Amino acid sequence: MSLKRIDEIFNFEKGVLQSSKCIPGDYDFITASADWKTHNEYTHECEALIFAAAASGSLGRTHYVNGKFVSSDLCFIITPKDPVNLPIDLKFYHILFNELKDEIVRNTKAGTSKEAIGLGSFGKYQLPYFDIERQIEIKNRFVNSEETKGNLSTELTHQLNLVKKLRQQLLQDAVQGKLVPQNPTDEPASELLKKIKAEKQKLIAEGKLKKEKELPDIKTEEIPFEIPEGWVWCRLGDLSLFSEAGSSFKCEEIPVSNCEWGVIKVSAVSWDVFLEDKNKVYSKTQPDDTKAQINVGDFLISRANTSELVGKSVVVKSISKNLLLSDKTIRFKFSNFVSTDYVHLCNNYTKYARDYYALMGTGSSPSMKNITREHMRNLLIPLPPLSEQTRIVQKLDELMRYCDDLETSIKDSAAQNEKLLQQVLREALRKEVVDV
Repeated sequence: MSLKRIDEIFNFEKGVLQSSKCIPGDYDFITASADWKTHNEYTHECEALIFAAAASGSLGRTHYVNGKFVSSDLCFIITPKDPVNLPIDLKFYHILFNELKDEIVRNTKAGTSKEAIGLGSFGKYQLPYFDIERQIEIKNRFVNSEETKGNLSTELTHQLNLVKKLRQQLLQDAVQGKLVPQNPTDEPASELLKKIKAEKQKLIAEGKLKKEKELPDIKTEEIPFEIPEGWVWCRLGDLSLFSEAGSSFKCEEIPVSNCEWGVIKVSAVSWDVFLEDKNKVYSKTQPDDTKAQINVGDFLISRANTSELVGKSVVVKSISKNLLLSDKTIRFKFSNFVSTDYVHLCNNYTKYARDYYALMGTGSSPSMKNITREHMRNLLIPLPPLSEQTRIVQKLDELMRYCDDLETSIKDSAAQNEKLLQQVLREALRKEVVDV
């Protein structure tokens, strides 16, 4: 191996076509972008490399082409200069240019706000030159490794999909009573409903609650699956003592800091866990009415979101900021005879619940669907005995952590796989240096 200037081993010239003047046609139009276009004319018919020399986001990207093409004026067209005395395998140098991309750009670029590489500085840059047999050998090793990498990537993607299916199955088993064994000594869920009903009636009689609209009876055709003995089908509204929404506050589009008061965005309750940083400033000081303030333990649901996320809930596990509900979020207060985490599980992770909210959502755009508080109250919940609710949540937390560890391990393997091709080339280059 020896080091040679690019202009010793290659001819290179600027492309001629501006992207704005491209007319779709039968010939490849190669730009700095990863994706090629077409044009109705061509300027070259050969094997070549196309090097992005003046596109900041793609600077240094190199394409390989063999056929009729035209190149962007932001690129250099690179062809072998002396095939007899300095034979070139362009597929090998395609690999090499892309492997050395960052180093080439760093040493040849000019400009600050708009970086570019000039023909002169590009030609002076030194590349490793190998005899043609070695070029072909390294290229073949790289291609074989690329195939191995592709196979590994397919397998790792398959494994991630298996973990995803495992999560879904565990969640489904949890709400069907298949995750933990039933205890015949547990108080039946039907008794819990009686206690919750009595608790509500007492609070209404004391003037502490307003009587809500009666929920409809559950019809047989509504029930999505069978549940164990001791469980009962009910509606979310059967388990809640009351619900409330925030207001439409006039806010600044910046997050709160220090002692400021803010209002949560829908994104704060869209991703299964409460994201308190998703907020906007409402007041520099404590407002007169703080009834809508969010507290630890709150169960919050979004009433407006995409068709996939509408009706998503969170349980607030911690909060350090002064935040209020928005008019797009509903807070439900549940009786102590039910686990809020279990209701969250049924609301967020079961197929029937997600299908229900998607069906109930109104609005012409899939990017914004709306559901009402009554839709939330009418959601079906497969209710186990209270102690079993706790066992389910605990067991599921344990199994989800196991799935998290599996995913992390697979993603670590994927990251190592991504480095495989670079390692193959580095080892080949290192061997050449040692041999020299």
